[in-house]
Amino acid sequence: MAAGVLYPTMAEVGEWNEQVLQPRGMFIGTPEIYFSKRIDNSRVIKITDPKRRREMITFGVTLGVLFLLVMVYLWQHFSAIEYGYKIEQLKVQRDSIAESNRTLSLEEASLKDLSRIDRLAREMGMQHPIDGQWQPMDTSTNDPAMPVMAKANGIMVVSALQ
Repeated sequence: MAAGVLYPTMAEVGEWNEQVLQPRGMFIGTPEIYFSKRIDNSRVIKITDPKRRREMITFGVTLGVLFLLVMVYLWQHFSAIEYGYKIEQLKVQRDSIAESNRTLSLEEASLKDLSRIDRLAREMGMQHPIDGQWQPMDTSTNDPAMPVMAKANGIMVVSALQ
């Protein structure tokens, strides 16, 4: 049978109140009696137990070593996780730089396109040079020890590499 609290109806409340007012002849409640006794512990001397002290020191050192091992393990574990995040971040950065490099290479190739340069030059009013306005450079001697010579409008220039 389950224990529970019974809530009386209004008719039962009057009956219950009358029952409470009637003396039962029985003591209700527990008496609380306190006795005060003065205890003098001033003459008690604590005797140290060397065996117990040695056990406590060993226990403390063992706990300290265990704590250090756990801390080193946790430090190593969290460092590995942190390095994993850094590696992933650097991979993303490397991929974005590679993509940027690819777009810049494509842009460079499009800017170096000779037909584009010719079209822009014509739009700006430029024309092809006529004969005599340009001279091809002599590229037959590719010896780096030889001085490089250039000639423009009768002026000769010799580099000072010797």
